[in-house]
Parts: sequence; structure tokens; C-alpha cells
Amino acid sequence: MAKTSKIAANERRKRAVARYAERRAALKEAVRTASTAEAREAAVRALSRLPRDASPVRVRNRDQVDGRPRGYVGKLGLSRLNLRSMAHRGELPGITKSSW
Repeated sequence: MAKTSKIAANERRKRAVARYAERRAALKEAVRTASTAEAREAAVRALSRLPRDASPVRVRNRDQVDGRPRGYVGKLGLSRLNLRSMAHRGELPGITKSSW
């Protein structure tokens, strides 16, 4: 189980990313397609003035059950530990333990 403060911080980052997504996309497009160097520099400066947590890279993939940050399986949104235990209990439809 992850600390609740870390889980809350990650949720706060997700909200910040959603809030600034449109503005970030417009500024990134302005940087990419700027016609002059001054316009590009102005767009870069405006982009750097946005909050750091508004960047999608800062959001961490966490387990939906207990918030564990490591061993994340993206297809199911679980960590490897919870994936294994839930699959053994039969709580994940279509997932079976393989043996050969």
C-alpha cells in the first residue's frame, strides 16, 4: 500500500494536466510552427511559466487497488502483485494462470 499522500499528489497532478492540457498543446504547436525565432522564444518562455505538474510526464502510473507505483501492468491498471493474487482468486475475467 502506497502512502496516501503520494496517491493524493498524483491525483493532484492528473487534475493539473487536465486543466492545462489545451494551453500546453497550443504552446507546443506554437513552438513547433513558429515563423520567427522571437515568436518561438516567446512560446517557449510561456510554456516554461506553466506549472511543472501540468506536464503529463510527471503523472505516475499507479495500481488502482493500493497505489503501488512499481510493476504496473497497463492493460489492467494493476501491479504485478495484485494481478497475480486477483487472477488466482478468479476475480479477473479471461485471465488464467498458465502452466506447461
